[in-house]
Formats: sequence, structure tokens, C-alpha cells
Amino acid sequence: MAKALLLLSGGLDSTLAGRILLKMGIEVEAVNFTSPFCRCTPKTFGCSAARQAADRMGIPVRVLVKGEDYLDLVKHPKHGRGSGINPCIDCRIFTFRKAAELMKEMGADFVATGEVLGQRPMSQQRRSLELIERQSGLEGLIVRPLSAQLLEPSLPEQNGLIDRSQLLAIQGRSRQEQFSLAKEYEVFDYPCPAGGCLLTDAEFAARMRELFEREPACTLADARLLSTGRHFRLPDGMRAVVGRDEKENEILESVARAGDWLLQPEETTGPTVLLRHPVTTTGATDNDNALPAPSPESLRLGAELLARYAQANGTVTDVHLRACGQEPARPFANEAFADHAIEIQPDGSMIVRSVQPAQPQAIEPFRIGKRAAAAQPA
Repeated sequence: MAKALLLLSGGLDSTLAGRILLKMGIEVEAVNFTSPFCRCTPKTFGCSAARQAADRMGIPVRVLVKGEDYLDLVKHPKHGRGSGINPCIDCRIFTFRKAAELMKEMGADFVATGEVLGQRPMSQQRRSLELIERQSGLEGLIVRPLSAQLLEPSLPEQNGLIDRSQLLAIQGRSRQEQFSLAKEYEVFDYPCPAGGCLLTDAEFAARMRELFEREPACTLADARLLSTGRHFRLPDGMRAVVGRDEKENEILESVARAGDWLLQPEETTGPTVLLRHPVTTTGATDNDNALPAPSPESLRLGAELLARYAQANGTVTDVHLRACGQEPARPFANEAFADHAIEIQPDGSMIVRSVQPAQPQAIEPFRIGKRAAAAQPA
């Protein structure tokens, strides 16, 4: 019996590809590659969608995480970018190379995907598909059941492992044929295809470009932070991230590391603000307690940002400042808030009384990126 390694996102196309192969009597195992830039919708889906799809098909699935080597690819793609900062062709080559290693490890005969010819403007055009096959080391070993009859026969088809006549000839961006197949195979619960990749999102792409420019040694942790909160680049180069709701406030608290500063409203509802030094040298953020404090101008602006977005917008706010992993210096705080009452707490943190909210014209020059646009298919 032939054995396939299925690249399974949990979406409709990859699920249908798996169903077609199973119907042909082919043994199928799946792999799901997770990325920090995946934006699945609706919220009940995510990487769990791949597990759910695999469970319904009765096949095993492995989940592999794209790591720092993937971020290096995003920073320096060889084959260009899409409308945002999305290196779609390089991303597919990366994914297929990892799949090729797994295919050999598990003794599979080929790799299968739910790709549809012409559906994606960068990565699913005929020339792109051929390029990706060559550079991934899987030339002739990728089977695309939804579009196979429009493509050159793969080696498994030529060798009789797969009956080509049972493969399909779907192409283009219309999904009506897939919807009909979903009814035929009784596939009813699958994520909407419009979730997209954050790298195609206009605001996220602007933030990512700015991060690469200002912080060339950034890590995946820094990149993940870009999808949380409002972002500002302060006068001394520090990044200010302002939480937009309770969940984002919790995220900012959880990711705070040595050298960061956390600003929170005292005895009122409002955002958490994270102040973080730029990452300019590899390893500079590892247990780095020697990072300087924010400049007085940046610390003050961070507090005014908090007051600006607090629920009591337009009124003064008491701000609690905490330096993570280090003791804040009172003289420094006095310089930043010379006209405010400052109370030093037993744990070394500070409360600054009656901070005025920043005015819109004062903060806009420091904002990174614009309001998000809908993600587009890559």
C-alpha cells in the first residue's frame, strides 16, 4: 500500500486532499506546521483545526513548530515578498524541505497537499509550484489531488502508486467545486479560508518592517509581540506596547523580561503599557539586567500613553511603574516626573500621581503601523 505524508492545515482544501487519498486506499499520515504568523478564523479554530480534521479522517497527525530559522527566512527571503512582508515562495520551500525530512523518516512514498493551481497569486502559480518542487528536493514527489490533472504527472502517478484518473482538475480562486466536494465527503466543520497570514496584513507588515530595520537581531518572541496592542517607537528607541483589552494586558505582563518596564493604572481600569529596549545584538536580551532605564522623555510619554487610553480618558491617571528584573532609580523618576508626586513602594516600584493623558498630535509621530487591513491570501 502506498503511503502519503499530508500537509494538513485543517482547512477545507487539505482536508479534501486527505479524503481523496483515503478513498483511493492510500495510507495517510499528516503533519501540521505551526507559525507565529498564522491568523485563523473563527476564534474557535487554530492549530486545533488540523487535529480535528485528522481525528475525523482517522489519521495520525504531527505538529511541528517553525522556529528561529523560519524568522531568518522572513527577514531575508530569496524569492521576494507579496503585498505585505510575506515571503510565500520561500515559506513553501521551507515547509516542503521539512516535510521531505519527515517523509524519509516515516517511510512515506510522497508528500500530498491541498494546493489548488492558480488559487494563490504567489505560491500556487504553475511556475512557482515547479520552482518550489525543485528547491525543496521533492521534485516529482508532491501530489496535489485537487489539481493533479492540470499538472505534470508526479512520480507516484507515473509508477502506478496513484490512479491519476481519480484525481481532480480544480483551478482558480473560486471555491464552489470544493464546497460541492465537502458535501460529498460530509466535511461540514472547517475554518473559513479568509483568516490569512499576518504577514499579509498591512499594519502587521508595517510593524515587522520597522522591527527588522530597528532591531535586526530580533527573535520570534519579539515578532510575536507585534500582534498584541498598539505600538509606538519612543524618542530613545524603546518600544511602547499599549494593551487594548484585559487579555492583551495579561499577555504583556506574561512576556515582560529583564530590562522591560511595566506601567499600569493604579486603582482604576486601563491598559498595561510595556516599555522594551530595542534588540540590536544577538543574545542582548538574555538575562540582561544592565540595560539602561528609559530616557525621562520616553518614560513620561509611556505614562501619558497609559493615561490617554485609560477608560477614564481625558482625566488624570495615577500610574504604577515597575522595572522588571532591576531596581528603578528614584533620581531618574524624579527627572521624568519632576512636577508629579512620586511614591516609592516596598518592592521598589513607583506610583506617579496625576499623569495627564497624551494628546493625539503628540503621540502620532511615534506610532508604528496603521490600523490593520484585512489579510489577503498569499
